[in-house]
Amino acid sequence: MDRYKGFYIDRPMGNNIFSYEERSNKSIFVPSLIEGTLEDVTVGEEIVFNEIDEDKEIKAKGLKNMVFYKTEDKDIYIFDNHNHALYFWINSLKSNKFKKGCKLVHVDQHKDMREPENYNVDMNSLDDVFRYTNEVLNVGNFIQPALKHNIFSEVIIIDSSYGFEMDIEGEYVLDIDLDIFSKDMEYISYDKRISKIKELIKGAKVITIASSPFFIDQEYAIKVLKELFNCDIIEELI
Repeated sequence: MDRYKGFYIDRPMGNNIFSYEERSNKSIFVPSLIEGTLEDVTVGEEIVFNEIDEDKEIKAKGLKNMVFYKTEDKDIYIFDNHNHALYFWINSLKSNKFKKGCKLVHVDQHKDMREPENYNVDMNSLDDVFRYTNEVLNVGNFIQPALKHNIFSEVIIIDSSYGFEMDIEGEYVLDIDLDIFSKDMEYISYDKRISKIKELIKGAKVITIASSPFFIDQEYAIKVLKELFNCDIIEELI
């Protein structure tokens, strides 16, 4: 976990590749990872995602810190850009928090199933997974490597009304993107989304949560996050 100490990416790679040549800002920040609680999840001042959308340069500020929230039987990682999930999955796998080949349940406005530039990563080396996560992957292509390297046997994507009706059986890792609560997803009732994700939280071995600053207001995302882990759920977790 000490690999995430806070650093800048100023070359066109990873999440910094989007519209790199056209942007005025050429650098994005990857925040430090700390161990803490939900109270430590706050908005920072650094630009963590930069893209040109409809001729406007969006300089999205993300979380002040990534937060490792440890309970008695679950690892919970909270971070901004979604590609970091791969590193945290492998970190938890090495700690025997879940069985290799279990299911991945991906709750997200987007499928994130794009192919990366390559699959050249040594999943047995956290140093190499860290490199790959930050230099090769981006917010849309981090799931396929986990499938190609058999970290998960399958991915169950919940990104629609139908998905929120599914029952999940067996062991799974839960991956949440808080942009599932963006305005584009309001055709599914807020209570239904909250209720289903709380149910999934109870059964998950490991939980990764992205705040996705380019796609949802971060203060609102944090508010939703805290509702997902209300007192009743926290008491059941620990």
